Amino acid sequence: MKILLPLIAAAIGTPLFAQTITPSATPSPAAPAATPSLVPDIHSKTILETLIAAGPVMLVLFALSVFFVMLLIVYLMTIRRGAVVSSGYMATADALLRKRDYLGLLAVSNRHGEAIARVVQKMLDFTTKNPNADLQQVREIAETEGTRVAASLNNRVTYLADIGMIAPLLGLLGTVLGIIRSFGALGADLGTARYVLLSKGISEALVNTCAGLAIGIPAMMAYAFFRGKAQKLISELESATTHVLALLSLQFSGRSERTPVLIEDEL
Repeated sequence: MKILLPLIAAAIGTPLFAQTITPSATPSPAAPAATPSLVPDIHSKTILETLIAAGPVMLVLFALSVFFVMLLIVYLMTIRRGAVVSSGYMATADALLRKRDYLGLLAVSNRHGEAIARVVQKMLDFTTKNPNADLQQVREIAETEGTRVAASLNNRVTYLADIGMIAPLLGLLGTVLGIIRSFGALGADLGTARYVLLSKGISEALVNTCAGLAIGIPAMMAYAFFRGKAQKLISELESATTHVLALLSLQFSGRSERTPVLIEDEL
């Protein structure tokens, strides 16, 4: 009977005398106790967590990147030909000027938001309020308003150049702070943990440098693009203003020719 018990237990699949076996309190040599690792698991971090852990300078760089994206969207919608000179407005202005309908053109200019409409509005407002003004005075009004519009376009584009210069400098500041933290950890008496802090500081420094360049380089590229576009639009504005002034000059010369005739009739 004693010989059959081990055979029956093996056939059933349960260990023999399992109720008498107690777990050992000592850990098995094959499974050592888990010790906290000093090396962080960098593979478990996302890109956002890495950027946030790179120091307080990254918050400023993040805000700067948001402002840069907002400027891009605004400039794409406003720095375009339709916002400065439109063919529809120029056709209407040409027809009304040939009819000498200054008040009608002034009303149309008030409804339009193009830059050329503001220039024509200033000219016509001065002409209607000063009927005896000569062409040179009207030309000065047009040049002054055109210069103001051109300066506004150039100043708006300059913000991209400012971002392109400030972002790498902020990245350099974060790099210096990370290096300082690394050398501070290297000089501390922390054992093997100082190497972990050293690598962490160097990682923060490199992340700040990369973030500053990642914002600064696209900002300078966008500045070069919009600067060329603004110069082209300013040239088109000057051409449209010259066209309007040429039509006005013909009418001013016609008015000066009719004046002696009126004087002779009165005599």
